[in-house]
Amino acid sequence: MWVITVFEDQFNVRMFEYAEKNEATQALKNFSKSAILSYTK
Repeated sequence: MWVITVFEDQFNVRMFEYAEKNEATQALKNFSKSAILSYTK
């Protein structure tokens, strides 16, 4: 599972789950705030 973690501000974090790396990579391009892409089993 691919997870995008978006840091909204100092206290708020949003997480989005994706099954495929390519769809997660495309979604990551749409975030203007600080975000990271990670993989977990």
